Amino acid sequence: METLRTITDFTQLTHTLGQEFAERADKYDHEGKFVTQNYEVLKTHQYFSLLVPQELGGHGLSHAKVCDIIRILAHYCGSTALAFSMHQHLVAAAVWKFRHMGKSEELLRKVAAQQIVLVSTGARDWLSSNGEVQKTDGGYLVSGKKHFASQAAVGDIAITSAPFLTSAGEWKVLHFPISLNAEGVSIVDDWDVMGMRGTASQSIVFDRVFVPDSKVALVRNRDEFHPVWNLVLTVAMPLIMSTYVGLAERAAEIAIAKGRKYLRNQAHIRYIIGKLHNCLISARSQWQVMYSITNNLDFTLTQDFTVDILSLKTNVADACIQTVAEAMEAIGGQSFYRKNELERLFRDVQAAQFHPLPKWDQYAFCGEKLIAN
Repeated sequence: METLRTITDFTQLTHTLGQEFAERADKYDHEGKFVTQNYEVLKTHQYFSLLVPQELGGHGLSHAKVCDIIRILAHYCGSTALAFSMHQHLVAAAVWKFRHMGKSEELLRKVAAQQIVLVSTGARDWLSSNGEVQKTDGGYLVSGKKHFASQAAVGDIAITSAPFLTSAGEWKVLHFPISLNAEGVSIVDDWDVMGMRGTASQSIVFDRVFVPDSKVALVRNRDEFHPVWNLVLTVAMPLIMSTYVGLAERAAEIAIAKGRKYLRNQAHIRYIIGKLHNCLISARSQWQVMYSITNNLDFTLTQDFTVDILSLKTNVADACIQTVAEAMEAIGGQSFYRKNELERLFRDVQAAQFHPLPKWDQYAFCGEKLIAN
């Protein structure tokens, strides 16, 4: 392994690599293909083990610092930043388990040594999960289709779940990892969407994939909130939303640069830019609160954190979307052309609202938990 870089080195390196990624962003967006070349570059520089503790072979960067690196990446290529955040949030959960429970060491060492890519199927793994599980000798046979699995095209291990009806007639949900090279695993090329087109958030199909008993990491009651979500949501949402803050910042940069040229003939530009900045400040400040809650992965699992994180996620998403919309209004009709970077930023930022939990689901979930307390 190469000599560990300092935090400052990674900040500077991310800007340098980002300039290269920006040159390819339009091509990946236009073709709707995964940002493969960007990922190869990130692997070369060991980005996939940024969060892994140094004693396990990683770089040991803080959760807050990795959030910031994702934000910087988004200035250059939103799809790269978002896909990368999906890997990092699984690593973050594993680091928390390693520090607080003495678990996940094997996985973290593997990430550091081999720069493997972890794939989340969390978009279909909320309280109910989906799919089916059959008991067999020594384990289970898992079938199902998981949508929105970012990086699926180049992933190594899927962290997933599926519902299981026990012999006692009780519905449980089993959580487990599955190698994407395992027999019975296939990737469906169905990611043809409006924005974030380079994330390869394709569907994964499991067809009677064998999962040994030893690989089942969690068994929980189906349709009930489990404390595991206090971990997953608290570490994941700040990393994921870092992408959208980066997109909003980039949109603001473009609008302000153009606004300087327009101001002489269009006095109203100053008002739009001022309003845009208010939206951006709202996004940034609440995003910073999100990652401060995690205290660099030194926090106790509580439902209060989960409620706050989900509420902040909705607020940040709304503020980022509004920031980009204000940038487009400032620039006017030219922002509607695909050759204008703002057009892609506008499409990409829309995805912010669809991460768990979507706004109305979040309102209902958090309201219910607050009333129950």
